[in-house]
Amino acid sequence: MHNFIPPERFFPYLTWQDIETMPNKENVVIIQPVGSIEQHGFHLPIIVDSAIATFITGKALAKLDSNIPAYALPTQYYGKSNEHWHFPGTITLTAQTLMAVLTEMAESIYRSGFRKLVFLNAHGGQPQVIEIVARDLHQKYEDFLLFPLFAWRVPLPNEELFTPKEMELGIHAGDGETSMMLSILPDTVKMDKAVTEYPQDLPEDSMLSMEGKLPFAWLTQELSCSGVLGDAKVATKEKGDRLIEALTDSWVQVIRDVYKFRQPKQKPNS
Repeated sequence: MHNFIPPERFFPYLTWQDIETMPNKENVVIIQPVGSIEQHGFHLPIIVDSAIATFITGKALAKLDSNIPAYALPTQYYGKSNEHWHFPGTITLTAQTLMAVLTEMAESIYRSGFRKLVFLNAHGGQPQVIEIVARDLHQKYEDFLLFPLFAWRVPLPNEELFTPKEMELGIHAGDGETSMMLSILPDTVKMDKAVTEYPQDLPEDSMLSMEGKLPFAWLTQELSCSGVLGDAKVATKEKGDRLIEALTDSWVQVIRDVYKFRQPKQKPNS
C-alpha cells in the first residue's frame, strides 16, 4: 500500500496510539503528495503527475536524515484537470471540490496535533487552488503552518538537459515528463508513439503568454491535437535519472527547511 514511500515513513501504517504519543508533533512534517489523472499524449499513461508526486516524495523521504520526523499521506490522485477534459480518461475535480478535500484532510491532521503540512503538488494546473487552501487554513488556525509547494520549483539542471524552446513551451508530456517516466515507470511508456508538438499561433510582440507572468486562459485541445506540448521524441532515461536525483536532493533540503521553519512574527516597535 505504501507504493514508492518508505514503509516507516507512511502515515497510514501508524496506529492512533503511535500518533497520540508521538513527541514534538508540532514540528513533525506531514507531506500530502498531490497529482492528477489526466491525458499525457499517445505515449504516456494518465497517472504521470501522481506518479511523479509520489515518487519524488518517497525518494526524498528515503534520503532524509532518520532523526527528522516526516511522514507521507496517501497521494491525492484526482486533481483539477479540466483543461484536459476533452481527452478521454481525464478525471477532473472542480476547484471547489479539490479545495474541500484538501481542507478537510488538513483539518483532520490539525486535530491530531500536527502543525506542519506540506502539499507536494506535481500538476501544473492547480498550484493556485492549493495556495488558496493553505492561506485560508493558516488564517483560520494561525499556529498551523502550511506549505503549498510545486514539485518542479526547485533547482534543476534544465539548461543542461533541455533546449530553450522546450524550457519555454514543453510544459506537458514533453521531454521532461517523458524522461522522468522512462526512469520511474518505463514499462508504461510507449516511445514508438511519442510525438513532437508545440502550440502554434501564440501571441507575438505581446506581453501576454501561455504560462508567463501575464497568461491567458487556455484549454489543451486549443494548443495540441495529440495532448502533448513539447518534444517527447528526444526523451531518455538518462535525463530522467538526472532529473530525479536533482529533484529528490532538493526536496530533502525542502523537508529539512520545513522541519526547522518558524512562522515569522512582527515585533512591536519599542
